[in-house]
Amino acid sequence: MNKKKTILILPGDGIGPEVCKPAKNILESVSHIYDLGLSFEEALVGGSAYEETGIPLPEETLEAARKADSILLGAVGGHQWDELEYQYRPERALLGLRSELDLFANFRPAILSKYLTSSSSLKPEKVENLDLLIIRELTGGIYFGEPRGRKEDKPVAFNTMIYSQEEIERIGRVAFEAAQKRNKNLCSVDKANVLEVSVLWREVISDLSKEYPDVKLSHMLVDNAAMQLVREPKQFDVIVTGNLFGDILSDIAAMMTGSIGMLPSASVNSENKGMFEPVHGSAPDIAGKGLANPLATILSAAMMLRYSFGFEEAASNIEVAIDKVLAKGYRTHDLEGSQDTQLSTDEMGKKVLDNLKN
Repeated sequence: MNKKKTILILPGDGIGPEVCKPAKNILESVSHIYDLGLSFEEALVGGSAYEETGIPLPEETLEAARKADSILLGAVGGHQWDELEYQYRPERALLGLRSELDLFANFRPAILSKYLTSSSSLKPEKVENLDLLIIRELTGGIYFGEPRGRKEDKPVAFNTMIYSQEEIERIGRVAFEAAQKRNKNLCSVDKANVLEVSVLWREVISDLSKEYPDVKLSHMLVDNAAMQLVREPKQFDVIVTGNLFGDILSDIAAMMTGSIGMLPSASVNSENKGMFEPVHGSAPDIAGKGLANPLATILSAAMMLRYSFGFEEAASNIEVAIDKVLAKGYRTHDLEGSQDTQLSTDEMGKKVLDNLKN
């Protein structure tokens, strides 16, 4: 029997609890099938935590996150908390978890199932067999840079973008090593024609490339990268970039996969302990209606099994089970499909679970 591994589930806000439920069911099932020894705990985060405790990331949640072997997050945020002071906003919980656990490497794959080609925003020939990986630096850059704030005497606000050589090197190594396992092509995205931070970024990545002669390195300005993702996305294999640029580019890539509801992510530290979450937000407009797509969260659970625990067979079989469901024409609200095969959040989760068991 495998040693017990604790997964902390943070359902969060909006559709978060709805998409976490089927993902947990599937993790429980694969744990039983493969004797993985997974156990589960749950804690408050985001707006729901603020309502209960007055802060978005309670110390109890942070302590549970430190002790857990891995974390599955639903989503945080909602319109009812938009006017809160900055430190009380639900999104602060995400930044706090990333910083406290040093989850510096964010993996965002954009893989288009052959059964969803027609659901993509781009022409089929542009996205058929799309498989790219965006690696986003997650604990530095403008989201964490100091100084930040507002001037009391005038309507001026400011944030600081800052990266050190060490921060760039460690995300660069993750990206080069990921490229080595794929098609050995790495594109580093920056804004070196304008930003001093990006000049350093390009210098460090270029110097690092000497240690990875088998990987072809290219550089691209972020505005061009955004255009090229839409014009010819299959030219990319692995993209590495900073926090802000990665946030934007990964959402562009999401729409090529048919829906942002199909895009998982993994945020890991140097020991591969991580937080796994769908890229989509809390979608308060559809919360509680059973319309949310749980597949991104289920795929995030598969990434957890692969990246944090090394359970490749279980992870692959979850992905195969999802493909089987899509092959039969079943869809959720956000995906193209007939009314006859449109499923609720729970129904889609159950279909995946049934295929997994079979």
